[in-house]
Amino acid sequence: MIPAPIDPPAAPVSHDDDIDRLFGTQSPLGHAVGSFRPRLAQTEMAKAIARAIANQQTLIAEAGTGTGKTFAYLVPALLWGGKVIVSTGTKNLQDQLYLRDIPSVRKALSAPVSVALLKGRANYVCHFHLERTLQNGRMTSREDVGYLREISRFMKTTGSGDKAELSRVPETASVWNLVTSTRDTCMGAECQYYQDCFVMKARKEAQQADVVVVNHHLFFADVALKDTGMAELLPAANTVIFDEAHQLPETATLFFGETISTSQILELCRDVLAEGLAHARDGADWPATVTVVEKAARDLRLTFPQDVVRLAVNQIAASSPFFPALDTLMDKMDDMIAVLGKQAERAETIEQCRTRAIELMARLENWNKPQEGDVIIGQESVLWVEAFSSSLQLHRTPLSIAPIFNKQREGVPRSWIFTSATLAVKNDFNHYSAQMGLWDEPAQTWPSPFDYPNQGILYVPENLPQPNSLDYTDAVIDAALPVIQAAGGRTFLLCTTIRAVNRAAERLREEFEKRNLPFPLMVQGEAGRTELLDRFRAAGNAVLIGSQSFWEGVDVRGDALSLVIIDKLPFSPPDDPVLAARIEALEKKGLNGFMHHQLPAAIINLKQGAGRLIRDEKDKGVLMICDPRLITKPYGRRIWQSLPPFKRTRELTVVCDFFATLAREQLMASEKLP
Repeated sequence: MIPAPIDPPAAPVSHDDDIDRLFGTQSPLGHAVGSFRPRLAQTEMAKAIARAIANQQTLIAEAGTGTGKTFAYLVPALLWGGKVIVSTGTKNLQDQLYLRDIPSVRKALSAPVSVALLKGRANYVCHFHLERTLQNGRMTSREDVGYLREISRFMKTTGSGDKAELSRVPETASVWNLVTSTRDTCMGAECQYYQDCFVMKARKEAQQADVVVVNHHLFFADVALKDTGMAELLPAANTVIFDEAHQLPETATLFFGETISTSQILELCRDVLAEGLAHARDGADWPATVTVVEKAARDLRLTFPQDVVRLAVNQIAASSPFFPALDTLMDKMDDMIAVLGKQAERAETIEQCRTRAIELMARLENWNKPQEGDVIIGQESVLWVEAFSSSLQLHRTPLSIAPIFNKQREGVPRSWIFTSATLAVKNDFNHYSAQMGLWDEPAQTWPSPFDYPNQGILYVPENLPQPNSLDYTDAVIDAALPVIQAAGGRTFLLCTTIRAVNRAAERLREEFEKRNLPFPLMVQGEAGRTELLDRFRAAGNAVLIGSQSFWEGVDVRGDALSLVIIDKLPFSPPDDPVLAARIEALEKKGLNGFMHHQLPAAIINLKQGAGRLIRDEKDKGVLMICDPRLITKPYGRRIWQSLPPFKRTRELTVVCDFFATLAREQLMASEKLP
């Protein structure tokens, strides 16, 4: 493989003729991928990406659903990309690229490139922690004992140690926390299993490979922590491609900020107790040492009596018990660190606990004493608190990631490709470019090849109350029921809050039973996302209710999904301290926080939800958006003009007629089958 040149070429390089051949009617992709056929938008997108790669440029590439963006970037990347990093939005997409898409393209092109998959360390079983868990067996349930046996068996045959290969143990099983390492609990080169370590093996393979598939969390965790193996990868890369790039601002904000949680402190206490009793039982009263820290951590959470809290520091009353409770926690942590210091030489694992405690203490102190004009790498940040039912998190979040991300893009020239189906607002990329610091970089849109006016309808029902009404979710269900019946089930109901999910589920259960409707009901939280989707596809007439995790990355083709209902326009919650701080910063610059930030963010999110409906050229269906603001507010026009160009209606009869026609077409098609 010819690596991309490091020095910028004297004149722009073009691979247009090669792309025309590779994506044309005689394309080698046709033999490797049965469903492949030439698409103009895909070909043009591939040309633009090939030019950006050849000339070490940046490109923002929005590709409508059905364009085939994955092949549009993989073909030029595998042929001319040099050392390529492909970063995806989710581990599922990461696995799909590594196991299916890249092998297909590599085989079709006979491209002699090596490929590696790199995930965060929590995805690989750790020999040391598995051995320790098998010995001391701190299992909380019989189920976990069975899972641990499965993992132990798996370790005898696996080559990668990747927990994704062991489907019999759910990804959410708590036992994984006991058999994987974290940055804090990894022994590094001191570990007796270092030579066999799956994390180290994956990183070594990634360094040697031509193409490395990662995910956004891993990419940005490295920038923040230097702990993912990316630190060695990025300097050697000629091409970096971000797929599902619309997720980058949120992911980068998470990692360029800092979070300290009472859960981390309780986990540390658990390990201090175990290691102290195992290696220095006579050195200290270990239960007493950790109990006072645990109590202080729990007391800190209890300073907020509500179930869920999101407050900026300046919103917490000076008289609140929160600040004294934080001081108490830090005092008790200090005492525990002193005990650990006296016993650290007795075992490597006790020294490791001491190091973790010192790091956590430093982060608590740093958070607790913000200076005037507090900055992260020269950038303003907001300090805020988030409380959950059993834990409290202290956050420090940058107001903008643009300067920090630009710093990462400095240095060796390389091409950066940002692609997704949703990056623009009515062909305007300003919002995304400003978030990522890509102000002067070229951006292009390639429209979907789907025939939206004939494949679908946008339906906005009449007479719904304002979304802040107490009975709003009930009104949505009342409006949705006749449409769900007309569609024969086959519905996604996408809600903006978990509360709405739960209320909608309660109402639909009642109504389905009362009306004797045969539609299986699936609700987010009752099973994992993958399992719910498998059951939804298999049922063929189900109704699935979900919140944010079902708005994107979900692909249900064919007759199983014909109706997508969205309860509200997905504006960020008004109690978000980071949003409030960003709006304030924009307004200080004379900009309108709603028009320049909240509205474009909501439109991009809505486009993701709407994109669940039509997934290929044979799909047909109705997108029902219940929020009356789409019609009544001046900004509503900007929203629906950013959506696919469906026919539009406000009449229920039009929707029912559409589904009646669709049912007849499907019946006729089924009768023609042999």
